[in-house]
Amino acid sequence: MIKIILLVVGIGFNAFMYGQGTINIDTEKSVIKWSGSKLFQFNEHYGTVAFSKGTIFWSGDMVMGGYFEADMNSIVNTDGKYNDMLVSHLKNEDFFDVENHPIAQLKIVEALYVEEDEIGVEALLTIKEVTHPIKFNMSVEQRGQAYVFKSKFAIDRTRWGISYESKGIVGSVKESIISDAVAFEVVLVTKPGC
Repeated sequence: MIKIILLVVGIGFNAFMYGQGTINIDTEKSVIKWSGSKLFQFNEHYGTVAFSKGTIFWSGDMVMGGYFEADMNSIVNTDGKYNDMLVSHLKNEDFFDVENHPIAQLKIVEALYVEEDEIGVEALLTIKEVTHPIKFNMSVEQRGQAYVFKSKFAIDRTRWGISYESKGIVGSVKESIISDAVAFEVVLVTKPGC
């Protein structure tokens, strides 16, 4: 009974803290940069994905959480190699199956300040309706009336069911194997005055 009471109090306290302040990101200035490569070739591809929306939760002047959605239809390739063909392939069922899963989500569930301008983040990442926890560090900088958050992290794409030409797939040709690691560099810019 005490555990239940503490849980209810904890949920209420989190809701109270989150209710203290929210700030939306500027989707025009915020961006997700991605990169991937072949495992046995010097053949890297990179590009961007746009946010459709995002909100950061504050308590006082500290980040407590956040929720973000990425528009998977906005995937572009910026390295100049095989652009249309590559983007079309990334959008089909071999990779992100964008027609059936147009939105990817990230929910920050815990934010612990490592330094005054650096936050250790625990989050839930959902791609293709599959959710797994991830951890990364995020820097924060105030620029005028806006805040800029930056982070870098990598995921194992196979955890989210993206296993095309993975090294773990029997029959994959060595020269065609794509690294399971996908790297992300994320920049969040808040709207001033939100």
